[in-house]
Amino acid sequence: MQPLLRGRLLPVVCCLGLLGNFAAAGRAAPGPDAPADRDEYLWLEDIDGAKSLEWVRAHNDATAKRLGALADYAGLKADAMTVLTSKSRLPVVNQHGKYLYNLWQDQEHPRGLWRRTTLAEFRKENTEWETLLDIDALSKAEGKLWAFGGASFLPPDNRRCLVQLAPGGGDAAEEREFDLEAKAFVAGGFVLPAAKSRVAWRDLDTLYVGTDFGPGSMTKSGYPRVVKLWRRGTPLSAATTIYEAAEKSVSAFAFRLRMAGGGEIDLVTDGLTFWTQQVSQLIDGKLHPLAIPATARIAGGYRGRLVLWLREDWNFNGTVYPAGAVVLAEPAALRGEKGAVELLVAQTPSSIVRGVVETPAGILVSTLDDVRGRLARFKHGAGGWTREAIAFPDNGSLQVQSTDDDTGDAIVQFETFLTPPALYFVGANGGAPEPLKSQAPTFDGSRFEVQQLWTKSADGTRVPYFVVGPKGMKLDGTNPVWMFSYGGFENALTPGYSGSYEDMHGAYGKMWLERGGVFVLANIRGGGEFGPAWHLSALKENHSKSFEDFEAVAADLAARKISSPAHLGIEGRSNGGLLVAATMLRHPELYGAVVCGNPLVDMKRYHKLLAGASWVGEYGDPDLPAEWEFIRRYSPYQQMRPGLKLPAVMFYSTTRDDRVHPGHARKMAAKMEAMGYAPEYFENVEGGHHGPVVTEQTATRIARTFAFLWRQLR
Repeated sequence: MQPLLRGRLLPVVCCLGLLGNFAAAGRAAPGPDAPADRDEYLWLEDIDGAKSLEWVRAHNDATAKRLGALADYAGLKADAMTVLTSKSRLPVVNQHGKYLYNLWQDQEHPRGLWRRTTLAEFRKENTEWETLLDIDALSKAEGKLWAFGGASFLPPDNRRCLVQLAPGGGDAAEEREFDLEAKAFVAGGFVLPAAKSRVAWRDLDTLYVGTDFGPGSMTKSGYPRVVKLWRRGTPLSAATTIYEAAEKSVSAFAFRLRMAGGGEIDLVTDGLTFWTQQVSQLIDGKLHPLAIPATARIAGGYRGRLVLWLREDWNFNGTVYPAGAVVLAEPAALRGEKGAVELLVAQTPSSIVRGVVETPAGILVSTLDDVRGRLARFKHGAGGWTREAIAFPDNGSLQVQSTDDDTGDAIVQFETFLTPPALYFVGANGGAPEPLKSQAPTFDGSRFEVQQLWTKSADGTRVPYFVVGPKGMKLDGTNPVWMFSYGGFENALTPGYSGSYEDMHGAYGKMWLERGGVFVLANIRGGGEFGPAWHLSALKENHSKSFEDFEAVAADLAARKISSPAHLGIEGRSNGGLLVAATMLRHPELYGAVVCGNPLVDMKRYHKLLAGASWVGEYGDPDLPAEWEFIRRYSPYQQMRPGLKLPAVMFYSTTRDDRVHPGHARKMAAKMEAMGYAPEYFENVEGGHHGPVVTEQTATRIARTFAFLWRQLR
């Protein structure tokens, strides 16, 4: 299932999806397993239990003391704060009507100012912003630590929106109606309590709502399974039910898709699994199933047609549309009536689609060419579709940040491993991209160079990886290497100024490269770097292919004498945390240090905790003996045993992570300690799966990470 932004389908897949219900699952430890599977550390799944929190505090204090005492730590923390609070950081903007909106965090406003400006003002060096909502002031006034979770606007006038406020920074958020002219919450307006709600405007006085309506309204994955129509001025309890998914589905939601160039359609989707969905059109209160492939994504709408992004080959009325392609389909055709379906763009072995954004002036398609970003606009005229390449430098990453719904103009971000991110204005009428703003360099990129290298995995598959190191790098096996990867959920890791997928504004250059380190980004299977097949080849019983690819890169670094095991540190978060924990146990001789963040490690119970049931389509179901047989072979928590010669390991997590349960990391660290190992453990008490809420918390975490790596790898 495709991640959601208040009912709009995004052209990227986020880390382990955007699913889960903190209120519905994982608060207290369930009953013990069968005696043969007795888990001595099950009590650490009790997130806010007194005993659990005492364990967390003790480990936080010990790790802070040990790592804080290292000679490098103070300097690393200072560098992190300098970079993360730099005034030259690029604002992430979203355009709605004539305004560009942004959340800005700095030392004076650690929780952020939600603000807006016009494009004309944004072009100026010193942009003036209009503050709409001060999250720090709101937190103080209401006595609750809020994190801004975004806003859902009501087109076409964009005078109202629903603001998301997440207590503690998790995925669960309150929804409050906000008047953008009065710059205030609407008295008596729409309000929903904190939950993993799926909310979309139908019109000014009506919402499509999926939320926690009470017992029986949530799926086993902890998501809404009941979709209702809620009219202004009526209590939520009076909302009309329009669809109910089965409890075993992942989630259900409804939304009104307003198409670029005209047209709108009301859709209801039932997320059968993480990767499959059933889509119906709502017409006059009745549901009409659409013949959309279960694995396809609805990337938007264009002039009355749905924009579909295929993950598998689709045979429709005798025509086969290939996996990875983008096609346009009239809803009537998908209802079995007369209508057109046509191919817009297909992938090639090296060039695959990574993003689709429809605008009134055409459809913007971003692609990866051997993991390097490209952008093109497809326009439709009398002679059919034409493709217009939009010129950006090579060897970088491209992201369409926002588009003007009236003109089709776009703002696009470009960056490389060594070039700070910059925003460009891409006019709908063509012409070269126009620079708007650029972040000041965080480090001296001229000292370093980037290589894209390839190696062969255990089954002969060629796997690429990037190496960022000093010019004229010595090849004697002694370079300290920080290696990052993910390998799941079709996430593609691309060249970026922060190295990993976190937006750290180039902190790694100051904290790692300039101190003598080398960075490696591994593009392993399970990701989306080479289209759906790259991901599908590492699903379920083949998930270990991701580990094999990662291990092949580690071995290749030693073979090329870029580094050696004693100097190689690896990091992964979330599914990447599973990756590094599993490979640490499979081949501990390959690594000198392991950083394991917000990880999945107990694969016997992952589907019972928080959003875990939604990922059965990725990993398999451990309750099925045949599937547990292949899962148990790599599940770190079950594979952990005493007497291994393991590299040093550090775990970090967040108490308020309502997507991946912090019990995974807690239990793994506790089990390792009981077996005589000495892992570091740190748990931020605030923040969701994406990480801490305020900058100081983030700076502390990455300073500890790099201090740990420097301690082990020099």
